[in-house]
Amino acid sequence: MNKKPIDLSVPEEKAVLVGVSVPSEEDYLVNEHLDELEFLAKTAGAISLKRFTQNLPMHNPKFFVGPGKLEEISNYVDSHEVDLVIFDDELSPAQIRNIENVIKCKILDRNNLILDIFATRAQTAQAKTQVELAQCEYMLPRLTKMWSHLSRQKGGIGMKGPGEREIETDRRIVREKIKLLKDKLEKIDKQNITRRKSRDEKVRVSLVGYTNAGKSTIMNSLSDATVLAENKLFATLDTTVRKVVINTTPFLLSDTVGFIRKLPHALIESFKSTLDEVKEADILVHVVDISHPQYENQMEVVLQTLKEIGAGDKPILTVFNKVDMFPVKDENDATVEGLKNKIEYLDRSYLSSGKETVFISASQNGNMDTLRNKLYQWVREAYLRTYPHSVKTYYDENY
Repeated sequence: MNKKPIDLSVPEEKAVLVGVSVPSEEDYLVNEHLDELEFLAKTAGAISLKRFTQNLPMHNPKFFVGPGKLEEISNYVDSHEVDLVIFDDELSPAQIRNIENVIKCKILDRNNLILDIFATRAQTAQAKTQVELAQCEYMLPRLTKMWSHLSRQKGGIGMKGPGEREIETDRRIVREKIKLLKDKLEKIDKQNITRRKSRDEKVRVSLVGYTNAGKSTIMNSLSDATVLAENKLFATLDTTVRKVVINTTPFLLSDTVGFIRKLPHALIESFKSTLDEVKEADILVHVVDISHPQYENQMEVVLQTLKEIGAGDKPILTVFNKVDMFPVKDENDATVEGLKNKIEYLDRSYLSSGKETVFISASQNGNMDTLRNKLYQWVREAYLRTYPHSVKTYYDENY
């Protein structure tokens, strides 16, 4: 008799999403932001059953939403056996406690969800240490309630990381843990600095952009690397550096963690050493998912984050990716069909700034030769500007 194989897959958790629209934001943005939150939840392994939104003059300081709306959410959770409620903003420790007194399931805010995804995605010792540090710093002011959850040994989204093994941990032990993790990261940072020094006299190019913009696909195409590229947020956490040669000119190309709206401050602090790859680059390639309805807002988030980490003054080549999925209309409001025609039209549009922009479809290998040629020109100029002696020596030896 044939036995059925045991299903080891983890069942998806059922979630509801909560967002608040305040006067300082356009009304349509709350749904755009919840679209992103739903994608984050899906990446973490949850299925979204329903959204709750509310217009308020300001976030309710006690419950984030109004008491009536919170009761409505609680009733839905009870009647649909919902596993978790995810709020599209950072909740204070007091708000989490107050909400948990009304809604009897896991309560996550946006930061906790992102930290959970990072914990799942981290592969190297450095990334795991960075994520664990960010989680500990996030949890420190929230220990009372979170530890009561963890004491049940209940797994799932928002429960990954250091907590499961440290149920009895108090604030003093967590602070000691934070110090140990910072010391460990400091040692890793020193190793990274030594490694980067060994790459001297090579131009460094860093791919930056909003998460899921297609950086890893471009990295794979340009360098023949095998970097995980999938339609999920934060598919790449660990920095990948590859040597690339275009028209006999070598340079170092790096792909690092993507940016996102409201990226938790603890993560930015913890990932500073990873982001040093961006800070020390000679050229930034800003990859933009032009097919996303909020691509302009995403561009602003990336540029603002670059300023925050001290890389806002770098030369930036803007690469508009996923042109194949972007609906292009001409002057007569007629749809432009075909990837080649779309690229030609966009090259003449207001989005194009000549030398500083290029339109591609990395997944379809569309216009990648133009990107390679522009990169070659930018890298050559960077060599002449930064390492003029090396350029002269290289050409004296090879020509």
